[in-house]
Amino acid sequence: MTGQRASGSSPYENLYGFSRAVRAGKRILVSGTAPVEADGSSTPGDAAAQARRCFAIILKAIEELGGSTADVVRTRMYIVDPADADAVGQVHGEIFGAVRPAATMVVVKALLRCEWLVEIEAEALVR
Repeated sequence: MTGQRASGSSPYENLYGFSRAVRAGKRILVSGTAPVEADGSSTPGDAAAQARRCFAIILKAIEELGGSTADVVRTRMYIVDPADADAVGQVHGEIFGAVRPAATMVVVKALLRCEWLVEIEAEALVR
């Protein structure tokens, strides 16, 4: 089955050959999303600011493919410093409120760029 695809501003999408998000039927899968600005630079600031940027990119892709915040059923958050867990988790809570998707947060040794403090992926099920 060929799905609809959404692209973002990450320079890695073309370089590594992936889509920001793919819709297959009612399911939307969003790739690991780093804090990348429209010009390809990294989002400055702390983990909360970077998480907000990641979620903005994710939700834009989901909306482009016909979904909404309310359709998000799963998130995975990768952080490099366990001290950032509360800040990233609070941003997650602000965005998803009563939606309360299944969520995982994992501490990893590093992300692709050393300035990235967080990377997030998501799944949505369009109702």
